[in-house]
Amino acid sequence: MAQDLHSQMLKGVLQGCVLIILSRGEYYGYTLSQELENYGFAEIPKGTIYPLLMALEKKGLITSQMRPSPDGPDRKYYQVTAAGTTAQTDFVQQWHQLTDHVTQLLTAEEGTNHDHEDESTR
Repeated sequence: MAQDLHSQMLKGVLQGCVLIILSRGEYYGYTLSQELENYGFAEIPKGTIYPLLMALEKKGLITSQMRPSPDGPDRKYYQVTAAGTTAQTDFVQQWHQLTDHVTQLLTAEEGTNHDHEDESTR
């Protein structure tokens, strides 16, 4: 169950991160996965990116266009739609709210732990 929760959380975070990256410009799958790796998402299996892109496209958050590649077969480039931009803005706002709440909780917990440590050393 914990793995399922982790997987679902990661999927939601990845969707938001992909929208953020695509809001900067067009990427094809491989360059998008490289960009995610640049931000520390190296543990993401390569087979995760394409289903995620398909899901985002199906939701109307991104579009794609096939273009010739100088290195071989055509590549599918992805762009954010207006709905994707809205979803990205919502993700960023929700992320900030979530991190603020977790930070408050952790700060309170650290204060509580610190108080207990002080009592035990008296």
